[in-house]
Amino acid sequence: MAKGKDKSKSSKSGVPVGANGFPEMHELFVPKAIFFTNGVGTHKDHLSSFELALRDAGIEKANLVTVSSIFPPKCRELSRKEGEKLIKPGQIVHCVMARQATNEPNRLIAASIGVARPSDSNMYGYLSEHHSYGETSKIAGEYAEDLAATMLATTLGIDIDPEKAWSEREQAYKSHGLILRTRNVAQSAEGHKKGLWSTVVALGVFIF
Repeated sequence: MAKGKDKSKSSKSGVPVGANGFPEMHELFVPKAIFFTNGVGTHKDHLSSFELALRDAGIEKANLVTVSSIFPPKCRELSRKEGEKLIKPGQIVHCVMARQATNEPNRLIAASIGVARPSDSNMYGYLSEHHSYGETSKIAGEYAEDLAATMLATTLGIDIDPEKAWSEREQAYKSHGLILRTRNVAQSAEGHKKGLWSTVVALGVFIF
């Protein structure tokens, strides 16, 4: 290849990658894509149960840095399968993570990430983290989704009664035409009956 010629290309997912097949660092440290994943792990050691949860989520090979809660403008949402292919072993990866653990037998735990995206792709959206006891993945997921949607709605100037049920407010938010989509990813589990550690994780993983 001629000297000075751009060696970058795009993967099948549309994310720019270098000659080694992995995403290149850009001048602006703003994620170009994101994927969502979740997992659960059980072990006699707390830390090992977390590692197994990350393995279940397919993200254990990365060095994770947790960040807060902005969905970047024009950020592409990839499938978990697409996203995992873009993570190199040992890579420093930024993510929004929810995490919960217990060693109490039969205690219900949950972790969830909520997502709210504006209709205008030039604007930013919101991600939220929620971790709880005594909630199913459905309840925890809806709570996180509600959090993200409410943060985005207040940014957009949408005023909705916070006392209304999430199902009512969800429709009200979307009826304004300013919010494109809300969703969640959640993981729940019951504490191991013999008192082993159980850990659940939910993540939004950024690709640069």
